Amino acid sequence: MKEAAGEANLTVVAIILIAIIVAVATPLINSLMRSAARRSCCTDAGGLWKNGTCAAATNDHTGQYDSAGFNSCVSEAGVQ
Repeated sequence: MKEAAGEANLTVVAIILIAIIVAVATPLINSLMRSAARRSCCTDAGGLWKNGTCAAATNDHTGQYDSAGFNSCVSEAGVQ
């Protein structure tokens, strides 16, 4: 009987630890996904992602930065 109680306690501890890890990891992963989406939108709009913002590239010979396109992409992706 003591062995069964010990296994039940370990199961409860494992479930609690998993819940804590999920609670900590979920916001981190969401933040990384939003940042990746913004970076992608910036690149697609012809910008340069630097210090958490999208700006026109100074030596960009491939085209012009489209801030409206960046804002549209970000809003469509839902990563305000």
